[in-house]
Amino acid sequence: MIAAFSVPLDISELTERAALLSAMVNMPEGSLALLENRFSSHMDDAYYNSENEGTASDVSSLPGEDEHVSQPAPSSPASSAPADASRPDITAPSRAKVQTVIPEKYRGTILQENMAGNSPKLIKYGEGLLRNFTKVPDQDISAIMNQGMNLQLEDISEPQVLLFHTHATESYEPYDSENYDIRNTWRSTDNTNNMIAVGNALEKQLKDAGIGVIHDKTQHDYPSYNGSYERSAKTIQSYLKKHPTIKVVIDVHRDAIQRDKNLVVKPVVEINGKKAAQLMIITGSDDGTMNIPKWKENLRFAASVQNAIEQDYPHLTRPIFFCYRKYNMDLTTGSLLFEVGSNGNTLEESVYSAELFGKSLARLLNESKPTK
Repeated sequence: MIAAFSVPLDISELTERAALLSAMVNMPEGSLALLENRFSSHMDDAYYNSENEGTASDVSSLPGEDEHVSQPAPSSPASSAPADASRPDITAPSRAKVQTVIPEKYRGTILQENMAGNSPKLIKYGEGLLRNFTKVPDQDISAIMNQGMNLQLEDISEPQVLLFHTHATESYEPYDSENYDIRNTWRSTDNTNNMIAVGNALEKQLKDAGIGVIHDKTQHDYPSYNGSYERSAKTIQSYLKKHPTIKVVIDVHRDAIQRDKNLVVKPVVEINGKKAAQLMIITGSDDGTMNIPKWKENLRFAASVQNAIEQDYPHLTRPIFFCYRKYNMDLTTGSLLFEVGSNGNTLEESVYSAELFGKSLARLLNESKPTK
C-alpha cells in the first residue's frame, strides 16, 4: 500500500492506484496481486479522464470476492421520463456539522463527492451510465442493454425476489462528519447497524408494493470473511430450490473507497432536502474463466434497474461497474450486486437510499407483470 503512492503520479495513474487501494480494503490478504493481474489489461486511462468525469477520483472500487479471486472459476428499449415538477429536487449536498471526539493522531478525512459521472467514455442507456472494464466492445454492450427489460414477474403471492448479504457485517460511519476515526473497521455484527438494516428498508418498499420478497439475514462473512461468497452461494441455491418462483436475486453491500492512507470518499447526493448515499450496480461478464453463460441477461436487468432509478431520482446511482467478476451471478439471470454508499457514508444516508431504490425497483418490477 505504501509503495502504491511512493512515486510521483499523474492523475490517471493516481486513480488507477486508488481503485486498487480501494479494492484492498475489502479483499482478503494476498488477493491484490491476483486483482492487478486480472485487470492490468483493462485499466484504460480514458475511463478516468478527470476533465470529463468532473473529478479525478470518480473511481469504482471492487468488493471482496474471496473465493472467486483466489480460485478461477472452471423487450423494447426504455424511454427517459420527461422532466416535470414531480421529480425530486436534486441539489449539491450540504454537510451537517457534527461534534465528534477523535484524537488528532487517529483523525482521517472524509471527502464528500457526487460520483454520478459524466464522461463521454461512459456508455449510456436511458438515464443510466456504464463503465466498461472488459474487452467487450462498447457497441456490443449498448446493443445488449438496448434490448430492454428481460424479466417479467408473475401476478402471484409467492416470493419472486431474494435479498441477501454476502458481507452482512459491513457498516458505516456513525455521524455525518468531515472526519473519521482511522481505527474504525466499519464492521458490525449488530443487525441494526449493518447491511441487514439497509436490506430491511429495501424489503419494506418491495413488500409495500405487493411483491413477494425473502430477505435472508445470514451473516455469511462472520466469523470468517474468507469463503463468504461460497457460503452465500449455498444460501441462494437453497432458496431457489425451495422457491422456484424467485427471479430476482440482489446482494446488498456497501463500498469502501479509500483514496489515500487517511482519506475516504463518501458518494452522496441530496434528494428532497435529505442526503442519500449513492448506489453502484456491479454486473459481470465472462472472459472464458467466469462460467457465467447468461451474463448478458444480468446486464440487461442492471441497465433497466439503473434507468428506472435515474428516472425517479437523478444522480442517485454511480455508473454501473461492468467487469470480469462473478459474485454468484451464474445462479440466475436476474442477479445483481448493489453497493449502497461507502464506508464514509452514514447508515441513515444508506437506509434512505435503499428506500428510494426500493420504490424504483418496485415500480419497474410491477410494470413488468402481464396486464390483465
